[in-house]
Amino acid sequence: MTRFAGYAAVFDVPDRGGDVVRRGAFGRAAPVPLLWQHGGAPVGTIEAIGEDRRGLRVIGRVAAPELAEAVARGAVTGLSFGYRVTAARGGARREITGLELVEVSLVTRPMQPLARVHAVAPSG
Repeated sequence: MTRFAGYAAVFDVPDRGGDVVRRGAFGRAAPVPLLWQHGGAPVGTIEAIGEDRRGLRVIGRVAAPELAEAVARGAVTGLSFGYRVTAARGGARREITGLELVEVSLVTRPMQPLARVHAVAPSG
């Protein structure tokens, strides 16, 4: 197993589609599953999740052996989140002010380039 910390979302920075998530959009983030590339069965657990000044910070544990190894050696560093918008302004390029968090995923290419794993530790 590998334990990691990182940001699944970064506030006030446009993602690859032009959307911007604003501080407070997540409200009180409830526990969600940790997925690989937004699909399939959970690959671990999210141990802690919440907003800070930078974004949606997560601490998780990867249980899937091959993925845990890839995260541990820095081959997989992207984070992302699945959601449903509950409040937004704008059209094609939205300013998201409210959302329902559905899942957090480890990904190879995050929609928000700054959404990354920033610390890794083995977890016996």
